Amino acid sequence: MSNLSHSPRPALWASLASALMFALLLALPASGAGAEEARLVERDVPVTQTLHKTVEIAGVDIFYREAGPKTAPVVLLLHGFPTSSHMFRNLIPALADRYHVIAPDYPGFGNSAMPPVEAFDYSFDNFADIVEAFTEKLGLERYSLYVMDYGAPVGYRLATRHPERVQALIVQNGNAYEEGLREFWDPFRAYWKDRNAETAKPLAGFLKTDVTKWQYTHGTRHPETISPDNWTVDQALLDRPGNPAVQLQLFYDYGSNPPLYPAWQTYFRTHQPPTLVVWGKNDFIFPAEGAHPYKQDLKTIEFHLLDTGHFALEEDGAEIATHIRRFLKTHLR
Repeated sequence: MSNLSHSPRPALWASLASALMFALLLALPASGAGAEEARLVERDVPVTQTLHKTVEIAGVDIFYREAGPKTAPVVLLLHGFPTSSHMFRNLIPALADRYHVIAPDYPGFGNSAMPPVEAFDYSFDNFADIVEAFTEKLGLERYSLYVMDYGAPVGYRLATRHPERVQALIVQNGNAYEEGLREFWDPFRAYWKDRNAETAKPLAGFLKTDVTKWQYTHGTRHPETISPDNWTVDQALLDRPGNPAVQLQLFYDYGSNPPLYPAWQTYFRTHQPPTLVVWGKNDFIFPAEGAHPYKQDLKTIEFHLLDTGHFALEEDGAEIATHIRRFLKTHLR
């Protein structure tokens, strides 16, 4: 005869009852006693946990990553081509215990919406408009700017419009000087001068998988440490129907940036934002020749050339995070 006191059935029924109660609590309406009981089963999200959000700006859904205390100094991270806020996935938690870190995706990049090129102004002026409206919608009154690649022309437009909002600059392979546009840019110059099917052909090659991978691995000390997830994710987004036209339009509009270099340099000299340069010196796209001139215009500058390539965060992210934390702790008041 079985001994009911040792049967597993009472424990089983207790477990089922507990699970049923949990399900009922989740199903309760969020009001009165139901809301209070629902709160009992919620889990607080750590302040350093990266949140993935979307906000509508000028009719376009803009995806962004966010972490850190809302009352802490803001660090606004502006990504480059062909990536998105994904490039900051490791930097964000490395800063979020001390800073409110926010990284949006531009339209046509990452997880933001991609309106067709015929219906949307894919230009650096408009990207700056979008990011400016984004900061205002989120209530970001002052911030430090991390600019990289495309992030530089977007960020420097913001800085020249609202110098009072920029507390510091963090420049990682973000160009503002003619010295930084070497032979890599020759086919782009031809496209800017005469936009047609023939001048577009070389640029279409920059949207291919092998070139996307090259951007991540060229100039690195140890290419095998660079995760292939980077170019796999980027390439999948580049290959979306309609996205090549978006990118070619931005390649063309990049020609609007060099004429603005003197205005950006005047901003540096006039407003003297504390600036941290952390630059992958082996970058063929934006070589170190574009990093050195910052020292001519900025008085408060910390300058580091890193032995890596274009996407310096992939190989030297921990070192860059250490530099940022020390630099901002020293210069933000």
